[in-house]
Amino acid sequence: MATESVTIPVEEYNMLKKKAEIADDILIQLDSSLKDLKAGRIKRV
Repeated sequence: MATESVTIPVEEYNMLKKKAEIADDILIQLDSSLKDLKAGRIKRV
């Protein structure tokens, strides 16, 4: 399989990087919340 390159504007690259960081943070929070739920550390308010 050959490697290809794509050229995008710097603004788009920065936006995609920021979105990836946010997505990673959301996944970490979701994982933590699921562990709390499994351990019974969540109260309904």
